[in-house]
Amino acid sequence: MEAVQRRVHLAFLVFPLVVVVGAPRDESSPPQFTTTLSGCRRCCDSLDAPGSSETSPGTNSPRTVPYLMPEVRPYINLTILKGDKGDQGEPGIPGKWGKEGPPGERGAQGPKGNKGQMGAPGDPCKHQYAAFSVGRKKALHSSEGYQALIFDTVFVNLYSHFDMFKGKFYCYVAGLYFFSLNVHTWNFKETYMHVMRNDQEEVILYAQPSDRSIMQSQSLMLELRENDEVWVRLYKRERDNAIYSDDVDIYITFSGYLIKPSLE
Repeated sequence: MEAVQRRVHLAFLVFPLVVVVGAPRDESSPPQFTTTLSGCRRCCDSLDAPGSSETSPGTNSPRTVPYLMPEVRPYINLTILKGDKGDQGEPGIPGKWGKEGPPGERGAQGPKGNKGQMGAPGDPCKHQYAAFSVGRKKALHSSEGYQALIFDTVFVNLYSHFDMFKGKFYCYVAGLYFFSLNVHTWNFKETYMHVMRNDQEEVILYAQPSDRSIMQSQSLMLELRENDEVWVRLYKRERDNAIYSDDVDIYITFSGYLIKPSLE
């Protein structure tokens, strides 16, 4: 009887519960209780108590109603117990970088851009060539001082490196050069000349006085630096010397050219 009371109380205390009424088990059927319509009885009263209105199995009274005790099975509805959704948590620590994927396909060519601004001017171009060849049609006699040999005829003057007014070759491209000087001597006069680099005498062209005039030449190679000057000088009158020429033919020539520019 106490077990029956606990089950009834549990049915009212637990919420929410679903009450499932099952069929009586075969092993033991719950006792059947009858109540009369004329009175009430408490569930805690003893079955053998006096005044019990239990009827015999063979009595079929229209005032007696059979009552079956329900079998209570508790069931918790989890959807009702589930709470509200919580706030979003803080982001976790970034994971390691994955492996690099294969390169993608080349994209389509974009539209042509606008024209850019003009750049700064570059350095002046340096010509890696130099050559000249000049001549003189007039004779020249020595004077009180040294004289630079001035030329009046141009055969070759590449990039105008030879100054015809001063009779000097100016080096604009440093490197190895070759020079040659050719003159015609004067009868009974000495020929005394120098090929000069800047103010330094490099080589001499000399011929002794003779009753016959001859062609005399001198050549050399020089390692020149930028802005060096090469020219021909006639010696002064301490010795009476001269070179011959006329207005018809050219007897005096001076030539030079760059063999190899410097690596600098």
